[in-house]
Amino acid sequence: MRVLRSLSIGLWMALVPLAADAQEKPIRIGVLEDLSGVFADVTGPGTVAAAQMAANDFGPVLGRKVEILSADHQNKADVASTIVRRWLDLDDVEMITGLGNTAVALAARGVASSKGKIDIVTSGGSSELTGKACTPTSFHWVYDTYALAKTVGGATVKSGADTLFFVVADYAFGAALARDGTRFAEAVGGKILGSVRVPLNSSDFGSFILQAQASRAKAVMLAIAGQDLVNFIKQAGEFQVAQGGQHLAAFVSFATDIHALGLKTTQGLLLSEAFYWDMDDATREFGKRFFVTRKAMPNSMQAGAYSAVWHYLTAVKAAGTTGSQKVAAKMRETPINDFMTKNGRIREDGRVLRDFYLFEVKKPEESTGAWDLMKKVQSLSGDEAFRPLSESECPSVKEAQAKK
Repeated sequence: MRVLRSLSIGLWMALVPLAADAQEKPIRIGVLEDLSGVFADVTGPGTVAAAQMAANDFGPVLGRKVEILSADHQNKADVASTIVRRWLDLDDVEMITGLGNTAVALAARGVASSKGKIDIVTSGGSSELTGKACTPTSFHWVYDTYALAKTVGGATVKSGADTLFFVVADYAFGAALARDGTRFAEAVGGKILGSVRVPLNSSDFGSFILQAQASRAKAVMLAIAGQDLVNFIKQAGEFQVAQGGQHLAAFVSFATDIHALGLKTTQGLLLSEAFYWDMDDATREFGKRFFVTRKAMPNSMQAGAYSAVWHYLTAVKAAGTTGSQKVAAKMRETPINDFMTKNGRIREDGRVLRDFYLFEVKKPEESTGAWDLMKKVQSLSGDEAFRPLSESECPSVKEAQAKK
């Protein structure tokens, strides 16, 4: 009897360190971004830095520290899938975020959802992410092609540029943006005179610019992003597009792009954004903290990474678990209130409903500093900016609607 008791005590003592280790295992969040390619300046290391800021500010959750892992998806869906699979299978990652490049976001979501894990897209843009590709554990945090197109497409036509030529990135994001942009431009009387698809990471846009000029459209609508957008606008200046009477309108552009190009080149450009660092005291405070780390002001995707990580950790704490289903439910039922978002909410399809803004780039003489770049022209509520749930192709939403 004493032998059995000794064995029991010994077994219990051996298990205590194992239980303690399990309890202390960190909560790991994976930030998957373009860290070296065409989107690196507008997402990349800045997104990783913002996620790390949120983890540091929040502190331990459920007695466990929070770790941020990061990796470069190289804008390749197969690379993204491999990384996500390794993170989930071997590294105990609980949530994936970032996911700039829609093809990458869709690939990563496929792996994450198959394993019942949460993904929060803060950088990818296609509205399909809350459409056919939505899942019960997926979220679309910042912007999408629908909101970008509705904000910029309609505003450009209303400004008097009622004939349009589209320059479209030749991948899923560009196609979705062109589709939604065409819809909203035509809805307010715009006429599409043509379009051209351009490959990712192009260095010479000359032939595409010539096609846009030949169309004689009043506005050239840029459904491209990152360094491609910067290069196109630079080369459009060399081809004297503006001097020829054509306006440029960027569906997706950020303060980082405008800063890189300069106000002389971009003045008057219309763009839509979910965040600008100089909107109020809270955004300015975050912007200044981010600047200390990155020597640049944040854009919406980088601010969104902070917001998403913070809201996720808030839900984990409230749910008392990292179990994806319970955390996802808690995320949906909890309002989003932070420096970026006021009274935001998450719909059934994972879409965060937040205010959206139309900005105009300032003239050089209007600016008071290196990062004083834009002025707000228009505000849209989340319900106004984003696709209504009645039009959703999200499988779970359609199933719920069918049962009513």
